[in-house]
Amino acid sequence: MSATNVLGNTLRTSKSVVQKALASSAPSSEMLRFRSPVLQTNTQKLARYGGRHNVTVLPGDGIGPEMIHHVERILTAVQAPIDFELVNLTSKEDAAEDLEEAITAIKRNGVALKGNIETKFDNPVFVSRNMELRRQLNLYANVLHCATIPTIPSRHTGIDMVIIRENTEGEYSGNEHETCASPAPRVVESLKVITREKCEQITRFAFQFAKKHGRRKVTAVHKANIQKLGDGLFLKIATDIAKSEYPDIEYNAMIVDNASMQLVSRPQQFDVMLMPNLYGNIISNIACGLVGGPGLVSGMNIGDDYAVFETGTRNTGTSLAGKDLANPTAFIRASVDMLRFLGLQSHADIISDSLFRSLVDKRIHTPDIGGTHKSSELVASVIEFIDKELEHRNFQV
Repeated sequence: MSATNVLGNTLRTSKSVVQKALASSAPSSEMLRFRSPVLQTNTQKLARYGGRHNVTVLPGDGIGPEMIHHVERILTAVQAPIDFELVNLTSKEDAAEDLEEAITAIKRNGVALKGNIETKFDNPVFVSRNMELRRQLNLYANVLHCATIPTIPSRHTGIDMVIIRENTEGEYSGNEHETCASPAPRVVESLKVITREKCEQITRFAFQFAKKHGRRKVTAVHKANIQKLGDGLFLKIATDIAKSEYPDIEYNAMIVDNASMQLVSRPQQFDVMLMPNLYGNIISNIACGLVGGPGLVSGMNIGDDYAVFETGTRNTGTSLAGKDLANPTAFIRASVDMLRFLGLQSHADIISDSLFRSLVDKRIHTPDIGGTHKSSELVASVIEFIDKELEHRNFQV
């Protein structure tokens, strides 16, 4: 058979898969589970002009700029009423003015979509741009939805958990100093700050999230057996609020080391996991690994006034930049989360379902999940499904 005939047969097969997938009368339960739930806070500060939403975009380092380009193509294909305001905030040490510009732009628009910005761990005076954004905008809740996806290699099935972590204090407060520095650093004090206000804020957020989205259980993760005052305060507040304000939602608490073991041995037991900042960072990465890796999961940073959407794990993917090999799934899902926050549910559903069909029905997998496809091929498939869906709807979203 000639190469032309092979290519023709491949294209016909691809189109038949698309038509078959779109012919289904309703989304499958797995497709619905793939749709990440989003809790809206205050939407009064969202910038809308002529029925369109202004969104601050921070491409960041590594694969961020090319992933943002893919997302922009997909949002254009689905006819989302979104206009991007680009701010090139990176890890360059002289980017202080860019950080202020980014914060001003997010305050002006209310919402941002960002790639990760590298934090230089070998420079003790370098201020993390990611932390400063969360702190200055009071993005106190970080939310990850981790669910197993059919056809994606994983040791477990049936995972559908939401991880909610406090996002602005704890070990991430950034209060460190040397108490004995001569002739070389010998004693360093790093302060973990836990406040009643933030504990109450993140606990109520978690239970409100669970209640709105029909989640049955909240598990508070802590280390109060050792950090009796710091984590003890977090645990007491979570337990008191659970009993007094949300008695209809099942609640339990688990020490972080046991939670880590339980997570990798029987993750299906978890529904909503609530925890302080550092534990949340570690648990989130474990959970992303359980469902297939960092390229699959999006992350939400939500406060009372603003929201920033990004990938679930905060790595830049620098080694993959420019190679058309990085998995764009996490960035696409971040844009879907953003659309839901903006109230554009129909646009969000079309993109999410098109991505699911590309991953599951057409099995377009990038190398990180055992496939051989390129980033651009997955994006092209998503757009193909979007075009067919819009055609089916007579271009009405």
